[in-house]
Amino acid sequence: MNYYDKKKLTKLAYLVSHPIQYQAPLLKIISNQESIDLTVIFRSDISTGQFFDKEFGLSMKWDTPMLDGYNYVFLRSIGSSHKFTFFRPINFGLLSILFKRKIDILWIHGWGSWFQIYAIFIARILGIKVFIRGESNLKITISKGLKGVIKRIFLRILFRMVNCFLAIGTLNRDYYKSYGIKDDIIFMVPYVVDNKFFQHASKLPEDSKEKLRHEHVLDSNRKVILFASKMIARKRAIDLLQAYFLLSDKCEFQSMPYLLFVGDGESREQLELLSRKHSCSELIRYLGFKNQTELPKYFGLCDVFVLPSEDEPWGLIVNEAMNAGIPIIVSDQVGCGPDLVKHGSNGFIFETGNYHQLASYLDLLLLQPCSAESFGVKSIGAINQWGYDEDVLGINKAINYIYRSKYEI
Repeated sequence: MNYYDKKKLTKLAYLVSHPIQYQAPLLKIISNQESIDLTVIFRSDISTGQFFDKEFGLSMKWDTPMLDGYNYVFLRSIGSSHKFTFFRPINFGLLSILFKRKIDILWIHGWGSWFQIYAIFIARILGIKVFIRGESNLKITISKGLKGVIKRIFLRILFRMVNCFLAIGTLNRDYYKSYGIKDDIIFMVPYVVDNKFFQHASKLPEDSKEKLRHEHVLDSNRKVILFASKMIARKRAIDLLQAYFLLSDKCEFQSMPYLLFVGDGESREQLELLSRKHSCSELIRYLGFKNQTELPKYFGLCDVFVLPSEDEPWGLIVNEAMNAGIPIIVSDQVGCGPDLVKHGSNGFIFETGNYHQLASYLDLLLLQPCSAESFGVKSIGAINQWGYDEDVLGINKAINYIYRSKYEI
């Protein structure tokens, strides 16, 4: 039952650090909801033009629309707004926007900076309801000792000021519950990508596949393993490389798959050096950074996707890869694992850092009778239930809860 009048707009403001390529389509969809008047409040415009990504180690510009189809405003700042720390950027003007636009609900992305904490307090002072959507889970590194105790006490106090929690997945929901948050104020608003775009763009006709193979000198009779992410220590691409070496020790050269690394970063040089020393070096490719519209064709080209990260809050690249209908292997510290990777069904989950275990799963999918094709079909089935529709449903449920609570008081 809906307790709010859908003819009356709910004025929802969304506070987020900067335009994020994954979120732009969702914001457009929310803006098209008849019952929601959305204003997106950005703290920085850093991602709208050319910018330097420290982890990729290169200057880049996203090649998908970031600001189309929804109302937005950029907060002013003292000094540069292009560096993010706990204290920076120093924004101002939020109070005026909330007051003048008569916002009913402030949805805040994260709580890791002074400004996000400030926004929660300001909203409550103004009588505005607060939604929180963050990435934390209990499997990633947490503060220990006195710092950890202080943090937990502070978050318990802060979370009492939040009306609804929008969980990105199972592990994130469990994180909130560990702080005593009740199930009835946690709503699933999962981390998703534009499934339609990735499914369409990854379906390569055979001539396009052949062109791509020719471009990267790939024989059509070899299977392909893909890693696509930032090449930094936390992503643990080294584990995939070591697993690949183990795989080569137990199979004939003519049966070995290719290993493609898409991405860039500080670890690339070390990985390339190790690759050159191995007998299978000619089967390993380092393709560099690929933008959003370029990535799908590589998903469509490969036979299995691997993300071996540690401390990975989610891993949206997994969502993208699943849309190509391929098996997925992730470590047990990749946050999307419990929701998207069903062990033995559409992929496998291995113990972080255990590249022997990773090698055994690659063996099962690529060198043994195990049907990788059936795994891929299940990937498509799972990701079709994990999209923008589920986000909109979760947000509307949270809004309905706010109005229901109002009428039940």
